[in-house]
Amino acid sequence: MVFEEKMEVIKSVEPFVEQFIEEKMNIPQECWQPSDFLPDFSDTDFPAKIQVLQERIAQVPDTVLVSLVGNMITEEALPSYQTFFNLLKGVNEDRNVASPGAWARWSRLWTAEENRHGDLLNKYLYLSGRVDMNMVEKSIQQLIHNGIDLQTDGDPYHGLIYTSFQERATKITHMNTGKLAYKVGETALAKICNVIAGEEALHEKAYKYFMGKIFDADPNGGIQAFVTMMKNKIIMPANLLDAGTTNKHYVNYVNITQKIGVYTSFDYAGIIDHLVKTWGIDRLSGLNGEGNKAQDFLSTLSERYYKLAERLQTPTEVSLIWLNK
Repeated sequence: MVFEEKMEVIKSVEPFVEQFIEEKMNIPQECWQPSDFLPDFSDTDFPAKIQVLQERIAQVPDTVLVSLVGNMITEEALPSYQTFFNLLKGVNEDRNVASPGAWARWSRLWTAEENRHGDLLNKYLYLSGRVDMNMVEKSIQQLIHNGIDLQTDGDPYHGLIYTSFQERATKITHMNTGKLAYKVGETALAKICNVIAGEEALHEKAYKYFMGKIFDADPNGGIQAFVTMMKNKIIMPANLLDAGTTNKHYVNYVNITQKIGVYTSFDYAGIIDHLVKTWGIDRLSGLNGEGNKAQDFLSTLSERYYKLAERLQTPTEVSLIWLNK
């Protein structure tokens, strides 16, 4: 599909974006805030509440805490995410961050909600007393400084495929972290993770819905975008964390999430399978020759990744980072 026609499709999806915003998204005044989940400094019993919080957090294994820090650092890179979305062609044509257009409004609502995730986890980890916050803060600044390259080339179809995948991956990551926290009795962290995972699930639903409308309007363009992103492989948004440094924080973080089951290669395969089924890839009609090839490729892709995941060895040793000595 030529560029102009693809932009027409993006334009045609705007009413559905507007509808999702009006029906599913909360205005800031109605949203939860990080302070709802943490001790209040103004309370007279604040020190006692902090002591209880730290006693509970002491039960959380080091590997789970490192994974949580990595999750939080990824959430904190929001300037890059909003920039990424607004640079997708056809999303913010007037180049006005305060644009009343549906796509630009969605971008702001999405990142405003995501911002609270990083804020809440950041404050929780600070109060825990177990994390080297200076080291963490340097990692956050380094990641924002380095930016992100999600290999979408500014193509809105690619961007919506990416966010559909990544929001589901983030939901899984927070959900599994919450399960591990609950297992050791840290119910406050479990609640925090579940609340964040629930919001990630809403964002996942939005992106899958938007991309589904693109498949309805342009099945050939949509399926080609899906294949392109799968062949490129979905790169995690913090993959440039260590660029320009000698650190290996990102690799250590990925190894830990794989080892403790927070996010694994099986999850990656499962997300592919889920998206293929959600968008009814095997049922798409009106495909051209390339579209039919793409359909065949995608129909067995998750099986190949599941087999690959079975052969991959789980890291036996990992390096702990971002924790106080």
